[in-house]
Amino acid sequence: MQVQRLAVVLGLVGLAACSSNPYGPSGGGGGGGPSGGHSTTIIVSNNRFSPTPDTVSAGQGTFSCSNASNRHNVTWDSGPDTQTPSNTMTSGTYVPTLIAGIYHYHCSIHLSLGMTGTIVVH
Repeated sequence: MQVQRLAVVLGLVGLAACSSNPYGPSGGGGGGGPSGGHSTTIIVSNNRFSPTPDTVSAGQGTFSCSNASNRHNVTWDSGPDTQTPSNTMTSGTYVPTLIAGIYHYHCSIHLSLGMTGTIVVH
């Protein structure tokens, strides 16, 4: 029980740190190295987005499609600004510029399979 409470408290402290500093606790994005930043690349394959949800710094994000047997796209459901959907692709990248806020998106080809995602941009 004490371990669960500690995990909740640490999670809340982490959220407070992100909301008080526009660049997050590590001072900016990163490659997931020792600074604790997240990768800005979302992998699109096997009828899923990974990772999702993810938290990234404002700027360009990359959706990387590498599953040649299926076609996918990124279609935006909501977010703080209007994003152009990606082309349908079997490989390649789609690089939108994201401002702070919460974005919800899906693959319109595989929505019935639950291919959806969320990005929190700070």
